[in-house]
Amino acid sequence: MRLRRLRFAAWCLLALAATWAQIARGHEFKLDALINTFVKIDPGEAQLVVRVPLYLFKSAKFPVNNVEIDVDKSAPAIERALAAIQQDVTLFENDQPLVASHATGRLSLPSDRSFGSYEQAVSHVSAPLEPGTSIYIDQGYVDAWITYPISSPGSVFAIRTTADQELGDYLKVALRYMPSGEESRAMVITSSSGTVPLNPSWARAAAAFVGLGITHILTGYDHLLFLLCLVIPLRGWRQILSVVTIFTLAHSFTLLGSAFNVAPSGAWFPPFVETAIAASIVYMALENIMGVDLKRRVLITGLFGLVHGFGFSYGLRENFQFAGTHLLVSLFAFNVGIEIGQILVLVVMLPALAVVQRYVLQGRVGMIILSAIVADTGWHWMIDRAEVLWKTRWPQPSLTGFAILALWVAGILLAAGGISAILKRLRLASSPALPSPERGSAD
Repeated sequence: MRLRRLRFAAWCLLALAATWAQIARGHEFKLDALINTFVKIDPGEAQLVVRVPLYLFKSAKFPVNNVEIDVDKSAPAIERALAAIQQDVTLFENDQPLVASHATGRLSLPSDRSFGSYEQAVSHVSAPLEPGTSIYIDQGYVDAWITYPISSPGSVFAIRTTADQELGDYLKVALRYMPSGEESRAMVITSSSGTVPLNPSWARAAAAFVGLGITHILTGYDHLLFLLCLVIPLRGWRQILSVVTIFTLAHSFTLLGSAFNVAPSGAWFPPFVETAIAASIVYMALENIMGVDLKRRVLITGLFGLVHGFGFSYGLRENFQFAGTHLLVSLFAFNVGIEIGQILVLVVMLPALAVVQRYVLQGRVGMIILSAIVADTGWHWMIDRAEVLWKTRWPQPSLTGFAILALWVAGILLAAGGISAILKRLRLASSPALPSPERGSAD
């Protein structure tokens, strides 16, 4: 009898679990983690049209009926949701927060696709929800249309979002900015983006991208390690200046080319560049161990500098959306920021390296030990990145790909000619070799 009861209880639990699974499967949904937004500037007014996932409005406390939103009684909750949107998404005019003069909102089904354009979104928000519409709890959207009075459409506008900051960069705001008399621009921001200018002045854009370039080089540990490899065996300011100058010119060349979309595209290229950057560190470190010829080092530095320029371009592409109409200014400002950051690194690195080589790792043995440590780090980076590259699908040959390849080959040949001219100008071809296994160090 006890065994029968246990069997009966087990079957009941199994049936209950199966029934619950069917209910959960019928009501499962995917969190969007995306807020769609339009900002349109009209004479005298700024329009904010926004679609926010319903699950973000826990504090609005929408009334429910079983597993559905009680649409007929949701008007007060929609008003609370509109207030929350105005608190979490702030528009600025000339650094002053705007105050809304009018706001309207509605609930929408998760299947609604009316936010494909600004006109469709405005028309949709203006229309009432159809009677009898069923919206499950935490599914669907709250759509809002908010109007702000402004002083002038020519002002500098900005936006900031603080929606669900605990989600961090996981919650994104996909924004379409539509200035008066200009083409619209798209960008993606998060709560960690801070206050983002929508139409920055050239000076503000330049300052922002200079800071971005400095930050990018100071946090690019593989670039810094490569720079360390370059200067470990160098003696005298002429040698250091020549190698660093070539590296700067080379990575500037590919950075500019990538910004104008003439770099190879596809999922394979970023891991290829990252792997090549790690390989450049390994090569330079091994060359330091085997012995360095200055003329060869300058040429190899130029080739690897081209690769590092592609790496720098990824930091630029992610933030080019914030340049407004000043794309060229922002591009050069970013490059200037990289060079400033590089100078700051060298100002700290060279004296520290001199102290280490004089008091800790002396002579050629010290240089070998230091380069071996760098080579080991670069080797592990290279293996890890090569594994990612190996799993990436490579592109099929195409006329466009061959055209881009031919363009870069021509550019590299041109750069090589420029490097040769610099070598002759600085008379580096006749410069004494750097420390090698057979020779001592030369000043």
